[in-house]
Amino acid sequence: MANRENACWVAEMGIIPYERACELQRRLVELRKGAEIPDVLLLCEHPHTITLGRNGSQDHLLASGGVLRQLNVEFYPTNRGGDITYHGPGQIVGYPILDLTRHRRDVRWFVEQLEETMIRTSADFSVKTRRAEGMHGAWVETPGGMEKIGALGVHLSRWVTSHGFAYNVSTDLRYFDLIVPCGLAGMRATSLERATGRTMDSEEVRGRIVAHFADAFDAEPTAANCEALSALLPDFFEAAPAMAAADRA
Repeated sequence: MANRENACWVAEMGIIPYERACELQRRLVELRKGAEIPDVLLLCEHPHTITLGRNGSQDHLLASGGVLRQLNVEFYPTNRGGDITYHGPGQIVGYPILDLTRHRRDVRWFVEQLEETMIRTSADFSVKTRRAEGMHGAWVETPGGMEKIGALGVHLSRWVTSHGFAYNVSTDLRYFDLIVPCGLAGMRATSLERATGRTMDSEEVRGRIVAHFADAFDAEPTAANCEALSALLPDFFEAAPAMAAADRA
């Protein structure tokens, strides 16, 4: 393990199927519980996927299985908090694997720090974003009402976190029509590109997310690619050599 108390590996995984991302998180959580690794922030995108949190209602899925198959959208129930949401290309997903005993044993504080990360990232691109009373996430106030730019859904096991946040950069917002986003009827999603009216550089946005995440959690981020992680989890990465090779390129 890294010798700095506030070390945090940042692993940019590219596009990874949701199911494999969940398995990777599960493995990293066990390593973090055993103090075999420092804190980790996984950054990735997913193929078109709808996920349902443990407190969610499947009634909030508006599309039939046939429609999902036609649109090539996967559906997964999951153990994160929250209701239903969409993941897809152009959305930056962050999965923090943090030991909160080394930060603060306070779930509300943890959630607020993730919200603050997205709020400050939006501000870097001149988009005013804020919290909404009684609702998690990051919201943009528009003449037509509040629109959600960033969603949250977390899980804790012995104070080690998993799952996290999803921040819309250039997301195709039409896919949110397949669900009642976050179980909130009438809620509209937005993206950084829609809010700014211009094309966004995802690499630049990821850099801002990492910087604000590091500030929020007093972390010292260090890049950790698939090659570094594969030394710890060889069987996981051997199952997907193409993904690992792409990351090393």
